[in-house]
Formats: sequence, structure tokens, C-alpha cells
Amino acid sequence: MSGQQGGASYPEQIQHQISQLDKELSKYPALNNLEKQTSVPKVYAILGLAAIYLFLIIFNLGSAFLVNVAGFIIPGYYSLEALFTSGKADDTQWLTYWVVYAFLTVFESAISATYWFPFYYTFKFVLVLWMALPQTAGAQVIFRSLIQPVFARFFTGSGSTSSGLRSRADRATAEKPHGQ
Repeated sequence: MSGQQGGASYPEQIQHQISQLDKELSKYPALNNLEKQTSVPKVYAILGLAAIYLFLIIFNLGSAFLVNVAGFIIPGYYSLEALFTSGKADDTQWLTYWVVYAFLTVFESAISATYWFPFYYTFKFVLVLWMALPQTAGAQVIFRSLIQPVFARFFTGSGSTSSGLRSRADRATAEKPHGQ
């Protein structure tokens, strides 16, 4: 069954993925207008921009800036969106992301990662995407396997790390007299 999965050939699988992406991109009116004005299918424009973006990162042409855009701007948008929703699941997801991203940033600057590791920004870009995407939940994986075991002893008291921090913050806020 070489070259096929589930009866579909690779070109058919690729075409299916492209049509799925086109369907997803159709939700954005700005992309639909761009497609009408330029006569370039929005899916190919987005894939072309993504390819250029990745090319610039791989060949270290403004990669620090481009990786920071992926690491700050996009998660920042979704963090703001989470703050305006009533659910706590997205708050926890993005708070965990920012804690892990902060540890990554401190670690990378402490060891001068860009000096020691070739293609560092390419790996960091993939790591940031993996951490930020809700489908992969990479930040939660890193937090639970690396950060939580080291720092949990400092935040124990009422069960989980998040509830312990929340209860301490609530107590501190309640004890503080109003007007200070």
C-alpha cells in the first residue's frame, strides 16, 4: 500500500487538506475580499506567505523578530480573547503558555542558545507553535513534565498549583483594607 493511505493517493490527500484549509479560511471576510480583488485563491496566498515566513526563519533572515511575532502576537491575541470570556479553561491554557514561554526565554538567554545551536530559531518556531496551538497543548505538556515537578513544593497548600495560587490571591485581596 505504498503511497496510499485509506485508498486515497497523496495528491488526493493534499487536495483534500487544501480544500479543508480553504473552507476554514472562508470564515474570514478580509481574505475573501482579498481573493476577489487579486484573483489569487486565498488558500494559495496563505500557503505562499507561510512558506516565505518559514524560509526566512530557516535561513535566519529576521528570524528573532519573526519567531517573536509567532510567540507574542498570536498568543497575545488569544490571551486577550480569553480574558473577555467567562470560561476558565482558556485562561488556564494561556496562563500556562506564558509561564512556559517565560521560562524558555530566560533559559535561552542564560545559555546563549542562538550561539550554540544551529537553526535555533527554526526549532524555537516549531516549539512555539507546538506550545501555543490548542490542538497540541504543548505548553501544558512542558509545564506538567518540567516546571510543575520542580516548583510545586513552593505552591502546595490547597491541592493543585492553580487553586493554591488563586486562594492565596483571594485571601490577600480580602485582607487588604479598601482605599489602599
